[in-house]
Amino acid sequence: MFEYHGWVTVQSSAGDETDQESDAAHSAAAAILEGLQTAPGLADIRKVNGATQIHIAGLTNRRSGQGDEVVETFIGIGRVAPGSYGVLYVRDDEDPSGHENEFQMIVMRRGESYSKSDEYLSPCIPVIEDAE
Repeated sequence: MFEYHGWVTVQSSAGDETDQESDAAHSAAAAILEGLQTAPGLADIRKVNGATQIHIAGLTNRRSGQGDEVVETFIGIGRVAPGSYGVLYVRDDEDPSGHENEFQMIVMRRGESYSKSDEYLSPCIPVIEDAE
């Protein structure tokens, strides 16, 4: 199972932005997010009080395919809108790198993304689930 929950505040830069820059960042992020719109799960983009907000969440059987697309979409938003920030939590119970019993966080700051081990919900067994 591959589980994901994430959010991004989309910004063209980390400083003040004009309405045109904000609209351009929104459009670029929406184009990238479009690939997730037809997938099962949540992929939502909207303007809230003038700022673009994205929320994504879902469960797939495996990371390959849609799960990889989710991660690439999250990272891609930071590339087209380099002032963006947010967090994507992922859990892959078949993770080949040994993280199958924990959530991983992909953190975006100023459009750049990096992975970090979660300390709040992990290890999943016994923190949020029983072993049996």
